[in-house]
Amino acid sequence: MAEPLLQFNDKGIYCAAADVYLDPWRPVDKAIISHGHADHSRWGHKAYITHHTNIPIISHRLGDINVTGKEWGETFVINNVKFSLHPAGHIIGSSQIRVEHKGEVWVFTGDYKTEDDGIAVPYEPVKCHTFITECTFGLPAFKWRPQSEVFTDINNWWAENKAEGKTSVIFGYSLGKAQRLLRYLDTDIGKIYTHGAIENMTEVIRPLTPMPETTRVTRETKKEELKGNIVVAPPSAHGSTWIRKMVPYVTASASGWMTFRGARRRRAIDKGFVLSDHCDWQGLLESIKATGAEKIISTHGYTDIFTRFLLEQGYDARTEATQYEGELGEENKKEEVSEKD
Repeated sequence: MAEPLLQFNDKGIYCAAADVYLDPWRPVDKAIISHGHADHSRWGHKAYITHHTNIPIISHRLGDINVTGKEWGETFVINNVKFSLHPAGHIIGSSQIRVEHKGEVWVFTGDYKTEDDGIAVPYEPVKCHTFITECTFGLPAFKWRPQSEVFTDINNWWAENKAEGKTSVIFGYSLGKAQRLLRYLDTDIGKIYTHGAIENMTEVIRPLTPMPETTRVTRETKKEELKGNIVVAPPSAHGSTWIRKMVPYVTASASGWMTFRGARRRRAIDKGFVLSDHCDWQGLLESIKATGAEKIISTHGYTDIFTRFLLEQGYDARTEATQYEGELGEENKKEEVSEKD
């Protein structure tokens, strides 16, 4: 029996025919990288291939690396295996990776979402025989509202806090979620301040997409300056000494996990806004159907429950263990800890 086109081993997702890995979690010679989050793009590979808009992002995070950029849909051949990158809609520069060999087509999604956020190039279904999908939010309980409605709620919350003389502090991952928040915050209400880790990443992304004016919170920033304005910070800033200068403040988190009240309570957050850079339940199912794939492999999230449902729907479905973490793995902890101001 011929070995599968893509295999899962202790280093990552391996294409033996091309001797190349997709989003490997251990150092390898050649890696094709779907996007810039820390659980998918790791340090130590000898050569990286990714979408060209992801190059400044992973170079900022990983330093001086040997990296080659590709365009959407551009075919590149390694040992007679055809590869191409297609929009994943997850964050700016995020790609699905299409692999074709001897008439067989596999697609690895990395992380993805189907709603057009106005920043990332929108997700495009890619026809294939085998579809490797995340299912971070693979439960029917996860159902996203349109982002326009969510941002109306966020801006109303900010305005209410300002009327009460309080600083609004909203937490979101420094790559992706933070820029999505920044883009749609209503600057007619007040001024946008940022934690250093978020400001650093936003400076990298500014040349790639329009971003509003922001002000970095530093040691010199006075409490009076922040009053009534909004501060965008990474989740790791919550409970830190850094946040003390915001007093009096109100906190919020923008995450798919805010679907559950318990998640908000555990994190001691005042307000939760359900906003995710991943597919909800329906988005996952519609995406799978659009590929025409018969074989579905779920890599991270609610894999067992999701796969059981797919099997009941007649798919040839299974799970594979990886080191991808979905929304829990999207922070670069090292960068954030270094940002003490």
